[in-house]
Amino acid sequence: MGSLSELPDRDALIKRAVPSMVLSDGSPSSKTPAPATQIESDATVGAQKRFSVTGNAVVTGGAGVLGLHACDALLEHGLQGLMIFDVNPDNSKQEIAGMQTKFPAAQIHTRKVDVTAEEAVKEAMEETVSVLGSIDTLVCFVGMVGCIETLEMPVSQWRKILDINTTGSFICAQAAAREMVKHGNGGSITFVASISAHRVNYPQPQVAYNVSKSALLMLKSCLAAEWARFGIRTNSVSPGYMDTILNEGDGIATHRKIWAERNPSGRMGSPSELTGAIVLLSSTAGTYMNGTDIVVDGGAIVF
Repeated sequence: MGSLSELPDRDALIKRAVPSMVLSDGSPSSKTPAPATQIESDATVGAQKRFSVTGNAVVTGGAGVLGLHACDALLEHGLQGLMIFDVNPDNSKQEIAGMQTKFPAAQIHTRKVDVTAEEAVKEAMEETVSVLGSIDTLVCFVGMVGCIETLEMPVSQWRKILDINTTGSFICAQAAAREMVKHGNGGSITFVASISAHRVNYPQPQVAYNVSKSALLMLKSCLAAEWARFGIRTNSVSPGYMDTILNEGDGIATHRKIWAERNPSGRMGSPSELTGAIVLLSSTAGTYMNGTDIVVDGGAIVF
């Protein structure tokens, strides 16, 4: 316990002013008015409008397998501008070039960004607005995992995983939200959490990753409460084990077998199977979804 000189001043404590959240009133003049309800006479038009993605998006970790699939899906549903933040965007130069060919009318750019660097993220968000005109959607894929016995884990590894997965997502969300509030058009923020936020993984020990992802669920809920009045919806998706390069290799063949055997669907997920949830939360179909977490795991979480 610290000395008395280190304790807070009692008079200052009892005189402090604590801020209060402000919620939207949902009125027509607010940032959260109800959309017009109508049934389209043209079925094709109705389907397109229901899952329409408009404006511009920032996707962190967008050069990874899951991020690239999500970017492609958002563009398919109408996204007009895309900025991919990644520490190594050149690793997916060919795939991004193919995306630019597939969507010639869209602006697609990349920027090398360390999401833990507050000033660099701020500058990258400002540059995105300068290039695209606005930020209407943010999807945070960036993250790292570390599998190690907790007794053996260096504290530096714990800190690094939480710094990237949790603090990095917060830094990006805050910087994007500031631009959204400045432009006054609201927006959508989606964190990519994990079933690791809901259950202890088996058989691999990965406490830091699990804690970092469970923290994202609470971050999502807090921001959903605070930022709704600005027309900003904050949600998350929790993927199960996905069939990407991170889960390849003979060294984890036994683990993959166990993951499949403990899943009612009997397999890992395909990257394309996550895109529907990402599009839903970013689209006109998700305008009343705020503070939601969507689990996409084949049923693994039921055990």
